[in-house]
Amino acid sequence: MKKATSLSELGFDANGASTGFFRPVTDGMDSTPTSHHRRRLTKVSVIGAGNVGMAIAQTILTRDLADEIALVDALPDKLRGEMLDLQHAAAFLPRTRLVSDTDMSVTRGSDLAIVTAGARQIPGETRLNLLQRNVALFRKIVPALAEQSPDAILLIVSNPVDVLTYVAWKLSGFPVSRVIGSGTNLDSSRFRFLLAEHLDVNAQDVNAYMVGEHGDSSVAVWSTLSVAGMPVLKSLQESHSSFGEEALEGIRRALVDSAYEVIGLKGYTSWAIGYSVANLVSSLLRDQRRIHPVSVLAAGFHGIPDDHEVFLSLPARLGRAGVLGVADMELTDEETRRLRRSAKTLWENTQLLGL
Repeated sequence: MKKATSLSELGFDANGASTGFFRPVTDGMDSTPTSHHRRRLTKVSVIGAGNVGMAIAQTILTRDLADEIALVDALPDKLRGEMLDLQHAAAFLPRTRLVSDTDMSVTRGSDLAIVTAGARQIPGETRLNLLQRNVALFRKIVPALAEQSPDAILLIVSNPVDVLTYVAWKLSGFPVSRVIGSGTNLDSSRFRFLLAEHLDVNAQDVNAYMVGEHGDSSVAVWSTLSVAGMPVLKSLQESHSSFGEEALEGIRRALVDSAYEVIGLKGYTSWAIGYSVANLVSSLLRDQRRIHPVSVLAAGFHGIPDDHEVFLSLPARLGRAGVLGVADMELTDEETRRLRRSAKTLWENTQLLGL
């Protein structure tokens, strides 16, 4: 028997199939069915059906953040298998249309396009070492996405995310407000988790940011660390003599290495980034105006030269139109120095691309 995802593919005519079960509702004035007043449906496309892409798609699906999800991947069998696996759970999930194809045309009319495609980071490899392998792939993906959905928001997750967000911006021709990198949203969650465990509070009550590069030069912003609106660092240093500069740098280093630890143990990261990206999707598509540390154009912030078109993470207000604003947060002199150094590293990498 032919394998299929619907009865119509098995030869059953789907036209008017529901009329045998439901009687049309009329408006009482004539015999014509009541006009359909439908809200605009929301479409999200996920480019790359690997571990990260599917964790994102699954989380978006279970949180009911889209009416249609389009999956794109270069491997047709794996792609179809992933789609079928999700479709078979339809009875347990919100009603969401799932489509997939190896051709980018399936993404047409997307409100949000999430790019996860790229070479997998291998144990011990820095994110910046992935750069050249992924830029060539983006030259194929991004222009095609922009052509199919010229009004979409682009959300880049592939690593190295900051440089590839810059690449996506250049290749798409989109305004800077509609090209965003997942950045340090997940790094900041790891920071909040670590502190919440130490203080025995809920991580949602911890306000802590990692900014700069999503990678080795990221900056832990200790100066604004708070719990329930109360500054925490001074209290920690007074009650724990071990919270000196060396210890703080050790914690930052542990946060940076935590992703590498997961990769070393299971071969990849997936669930945390899935939840992190779904969190961003919610803020964007539901116009939540929430603040997230994501990769945005940082020229002119914190002494970064205006002519340095570099993307890195800063707290940004996200809504239906994309990036609505970037917070000019107060940093200590040391934090500013570290952020500028992070920007310099990323700027030097973008200059190698010739875009």
